[in-house]
Amino acid sequence: MYDVIVVGGGPVGSYVAYKLAGMGHDVVVLEQKERLGGRVCCAGIISQECVNSFDIDDSVVLRRVSSAKLFSPSGRMLRLWRQETQVCVVDRAAFDMAIANWAQGKGAQYVLNSLVGNIEVGGDGVRVEATRQGEILNFEARAAVIATGFGSRLVGGLGLGKIGDFIMGAQAEVETVGVDEVEVYFGQEVAPDFFAWLVPTSPLKALVGLLSRRSPGLYLRKLISSLLAQGKIVSDEAELSHRGISLKPLARTYGRRLVVVGDAAGQVKPTTGGGIYYGLLCADIAANNLHRALDDDDLSARNLASYEREWKKKLGRELKIGYWVRKFYEHLSDRQVDRAFDIIKSSGIDEALLKADDLSFDWHGEVILRLLGHRVLSKAIKAMKIPFRFGVA
Repeated sequence: MYDVIVVGGGPVGSYVAYKLAGMGHDVVVLEQKERLGGRVCCAGIISQECVNSFDIDDSVVLRRVSSAKLFSPSGRMLRLWRQETQVCVVDRAAFDMAIANWAQGKGAQYVLNSLVGNIEVGGDGVRVEATRQGEILNFEARAAVIATGFGSRLVGGLGLGKIGDFIMGAQAEVETVGVDEVEVYFGQEVAPDFFAWLVPTSPLKALVGLLSRRSPGLYLRKLISSLLAQGKIVSDEAELSHRGISLKPLARTYGRRLVVVGDAAGQVKPTTGGGIYYGLLCADIAANNLHRALDDDDLSARNLASYEREWKKKLGRELKIGYWVRKFYEHLSDRQVDRAFDIIKSSGIDEALLKADDLSFDWHGEVILRLLGHRVLSKAIKAMKIPFRFGVA
């Protein structure tokens, strides 16, 4: 019997495995894909803070970014720039492999091409059934970690509820011409209720993608055609990948002998859809709590509830503010977004924020509240008479 079964070999699942194996526990990771580091629908943008906090190796970083261009629906542009690096674009395949290698280096075992179909929790352990090339495999452990990413059916079957809200994304790799900064596009004709991006990964390559409440693939095709017409890319031939992204956390992220982490738990920034850093932070919390519970031989739901309390203490307010602002943005018309761009630029709000020491790619809460509290912008928002009530508990 293993100490822990980790279901999902992405960066979050692998980090839990790395930490637990490093603490001396016997860990097995079950991964559905045939190989680690496969294609992922993700822009691969993580903060410098994330790189520093988790000692991410330079070898997986494709590009360091200190600036970005934001385009309003009518084409108004805000350019955000700082002297120091703000974010890094990582090679997701290499990034995923690197963390899996950390885990394997500590003794974690990986079983690939294994689709988990059922998890049973008993008084003496957890039994996991997986299918591999038509063969049924059974694994037993004292506890299990669900790190399967968005849309796992396992959590619902275990009585942990479901993700409260989600969005769909689409992305493709394209060849570029003269694009050397991250570009972000807003507008109902570009990405309804959300935004789109063009992220350079090398001098001639970039990732283009978007999040949308409806038909992300259709809108991405339109965006790619627009970028071709603007001369920013060289071809509209591109293979699209899709994925769902959680906007609200899972109703419950723990149970008897169970914890859920990462996208599967909804530990994702609602403002941007980014989940790598928050997922790794929660993976660290999950590993520490499981280590304590394993050593105490108390894997009850009551004991593992400390995991949820701890991650919510760290991220809960950020997620709430981010989700409220996400819903607020969805009530804005293109004209109102353009107006907000004008106010931010003409009032020097963008420059003031860039000079603020606490401006962070990962921690949006205080910046958002400061923006909403700015006299000129606050007055304009009230004048818009948006049918949405904003509040922070």
